[in-house]
Amino acid sequence: MTYEIIKRNYDRGLWTKQMVKIAVKKGLITAEEYETIVGEPYE
Repeated sequence: MTYEIIKRNYDRGLWTKQMVKIAVKKGLITAEEYETIVGEPYE
Protein backbone atom coordinates (compact mmCIF):
# COMPACT_ATOMS: atom_id res chain seq x y z
CA MET A 1 0.00 0.00 0.00
CA THR A 2 1.47 3.33 -1.06
CA TYR A 3 0.66 6.99 -0.47
CA GLU A 4 -0.71 7.27 -4.00
CA ILE A 5 -3.09 4.34 -3.58
CA ILE A 6 -4.31 5.56 -0.19
CA LYS A 7 -4.87 9.10 -1.53
CA ARG A 8 -6.72 7.83 -4.59
CA ASN A 9 -8.97 5.61 -2.46
CA TYR A 10 -9.71 8.48 -0.05
CA ASP A 11 -10.44 10.87 -2.93
CA ARG A 12 -12.84 8.35 -4.47
CA GLY A 13 -14.66 7.95 -1.16
CA LEU A 14 -13.53 4.37 -0.67
CA TRP A 15 -11.55 5.20 2.47
CA THR A 16 -12.60 7.20 5.54
CA LYS A 17 -10.41 9.50 7.62
CA GLN A 18 -10.24 6.77 10.24
CA MET A 19 -8.91 4.29 7.69
CA VAL A 20 -6.21 6.76 6.62
CA LYS A 21 -5.33 7.28 10.29
CA ILE A 22 -4.87 3.53 10.69
CA ALA A 23 -2.48 3.60 7.72
CA VAL A 24 -0.35 6.10 9.67
CA LYS A 25 -0.39 3.88 12.77
CA LYS A 26 0.73 0.92 10.66
CA GLY A 27 3.60 2.95 9.20
CA LEU A 28 2.28 2.92 5.63
CA ILE A 29 2.23 6.73 5.40
CA THR A 30 3.54 9.58 7.55
CA ALA A 31 1.50 12.02 9.65
CA GLU A 32 2.42 14.72 7.11
CA GLU A 33 1.04 12.60 4.28
CA TYR A 34 -2.16 12.09 6.31
CA GLU A 35 -2.54 15.87 6.54
CA THR A 36 -2.05 16.19 2.78
CA ILE A 37 -4.63 13.50 2.04
CA VAL A 38 -7.44 14.57 4.39
CA GLY A 39 -6.60 18.26 4.81
CA GLU A 40 -6.61 18.11 8.60
CA PRO A 41 -3.83 17.81 11.20
CA TYR A 42 -3.06 14.27 12.39
CA GLU A 43 -3.96 13.83 16.05
